[in-house]
Amino acid sequence: MLKKYILPAVLFSAFGLMSFTTFHHHSNENTAEFYQRKDTVTWKQLGNITFLKKKDPTYGEVMFPVINGNLKAKQGKKIVAKGFIVPIDNKTYALSKNVFAQCFFCGNAGPETIMGLQFKGGTPKLKTDQYVTIEGTFRYNDSNIEDWIYHIDNAVIVKGK
Repeated sequence: MLKKYILPAVLFSAFGLMSFTTFHHHSNENTAEFYQRKDTVTWKQLGNITFLKKKDPTYGEVMFPVINGNLKAKQGKKIVAKGFIVPIDNKTYALSKNVFAQCFFCGNAGPETIMGLQFKGGTPKLKTDQYVTIEGTFRYNDSNIEDWIYHIDNAVIVKGK
């Protein structure tokens, strides 16, 4: 029941606290090869988002995301993304552009800097701020304010275990 109220409150407050932070570069990985892949989704692409104020029956006026055409075309398709693991609760994790201390929960970024993760099979053993490359199916959400904007379903960690 607590999760039912925490996620909407965090997402709702994050819309008003949006700002962008720098991308963390890891020199030990072949960055050029990663960005040349057609199925790669970058934080820059995810950050290319606008918001439209609409009425919500529960929360009143709320900022809803407007997903750009490039990301809409990736809906339901296999993607690859890199980021930091952040815990949401003891069973749920997300992929973040930033480490936990700088993620949007702290007001240092917007909700477009995090992706919900639904792992294929069971949830693997994860550490906070673990930097990973994940493959999975991309899904966006532009209508349910009680859920993440972006998701990776059937997620598998392919690097950074």
